[in-house]
Amino acid sequence: MTSTPALTLTIIQSILPILVTLAFGYFAAFRRDFDSQQAGVLIRLVMLYALPLELLVSILSTPRAQVFSAGPLASLILLAMVGGYAIIFFIVRLVFKRRNSEAALIAMTITGPSVPFIGIPVLGQIFGPPSSVPISIASLAMNLIQLPLTLILMGHDQGTQRARDLSQERKSELRELLGHLLHSCREPVVWVPMMALALVSVGAHLPVFLRGSLQLLGRATGGAALFASGVVLFTRQVRLSPLVAVIVGIRNVVIPLIIYGLALAWHLPTLTLQESVLTMAIPSASINVIVAMRYRVLERDVASVLFFGTLSSIVTMSFFIWLTGA
Repeated sequence: MTSTPALTLTIIQSILPILVTLAFGYFAAFRRDFDSQQAGVLIRLVMLYALPLELLVSILSTPRAQVFSAGPLASLILLAMVGGYAIIFFIVRLVFKRRNSEAALIAMTITGPSVPFIGIPVLGQIFGPPSSVPISIASLAMNLIQLPLTLILMGHDQGTQRARDLSQERKSELRELLGHLLHSCREPVVWVPMMALALVSVGAHLPVFLRGSLQLLGRATGGAALFASGVVLFTRQVRLSPLVAVIVGIRNVVIPLIIYGLALAWHLPTLTLQESVLTMAIPSASINVIVAMRYRVLERDVASVLFFGTLSSIVTMSFFIWLTGA
């Protein structure tokens, strides 16, 4: 077993590049080299080209058998990410009376871990090659379920507002939803991963010579998104509000604790418990900031969640590594 100081150092080394890239974006905005409008150009690059290419390569590089044979591990992660998304969405929408767009974004921010940026180095050192299984499952759940659903719900809100402004008449909810579903399905970040999953399901894989060609731009996703997020942190004046504190607390502590309890109650193997808990202990993903900026919804709050959630994960992830005995 790796010593606790070594694991803590691994977590810090994994999170530090994220904080540094955010800091560069913040500094660039402070120097007025970039503003929020220019950050929007970076976001457009990420959403239309870099991110879809990264998703395509990632999904087509995941062995079909490895994803479909995960069993209990997949059940726990999907329960947390998909089931948790639905529960939180309806609570925020019906109890707190938030708009669809806000409820969807809050649900994805709480239930979507940053597996591509933090999960790969942290889980990779703890579990070795088997760590690709929970990382693949979490990535597919976010890219194929959470993100498309969030885009549909946020687009639905915008369409409703436009209809009210232009004609003061509301169309039927079913027609609006179907219209924005079709619109969202034309977004590359929606149809590209869906296409990739269909290809994986029939045994297709990406040739090596194409992988490098597509990754050249795809690898810019994380850096460009985090840099743009840093610009937003400056322009939106990041703050620790009650909403931010609640989201960070649920994301970093409550959800992994629930998964820990379920794994114990179901008497799952130790390795399954460790992989599922630590995957869900990873802080919120930067894609949430991209979506918030694009739709101009809760930009300041989601950017603050990214900052405080990533910073506090040094402590919370160390705690769950100790708790599970990983």
